Amino acid sequence: MLKPLEDITGYRFKNPDLLKEALSHKSFASESKSGIYNERLEFLGDSILAAVVAHQLYQDYPKEDEGSLSKKKAQLVSRPSLAVWAGELNLGAYLFLGVGEENSGGRERHSLLSNALEALIGAIYLDGGYSAAERFIRRWCIENHGSLAEVDYKSKLQEVIQKKFKVPPSYEMTEAEGPDHDKTFRVLVRLGKNELGHGEGKTKKEAEQAAARNALIAMESSEG
Repeated sequence: MLKPLEDITGYRFKNPDLLKEALSHKSFASESKSGIYNERLEFLGDSILAAVVAHQLYQDYPKEDEGSLSKKKAQLVSRPSLAVWAGELNLGAYLFLGVGEENSGGRERHSLLSNALEALIGAIYLDGGYSAAERFIRRWCIENHGSLAEVDYKSKLQEVIQKKFKVPPSYEMTEAEGPDHDKTFRVLVRLGKNELGHGEGKTKKEAEQAAARNALIAMESSEG
């Protein structure tokens, strides 16, 4: 069942039980009485992912300071970004879920997908070492998108909102301050009268992307 996922990732597990553990949600462990689920691997994978991404950014942006690098890292390892990468792997199709989680759309839930991706990284690390995990992360999380290819959060948010509410979100610029050569724009994204998220940037486009990203994160947090 899991061999196609190994084909996609390009990594063969010496211990297939680690891969199954990475893909097992707590709901499945509870219903199957196995007691084995992916939260510990998720914890481990989160740290490995952060280390590899930090190293890549350190190499790619030698003139940028800590603050700038931290923002770039936060973008790359954010839940919406991880959900995009999990989608590329079709990871949702391989999850082991309990019946309730399955019926409530767990295979498409960003929180489950991003957690499973981190757990998969942790499993690769335990099975093949740091180098194997690093190759996987660089291939899928960096090379596929360039060093810091921008995730299109506006398109992702529109897709999520349209699917749930059948209408698109709207963006409103709330503030533009600073001199013409160095303005900061602030944008609000809303659905009807409900505020979904705020964002700021040096261009209107950048501020809209930030607002969409923050809206996605807020939605995922409320989902749990």
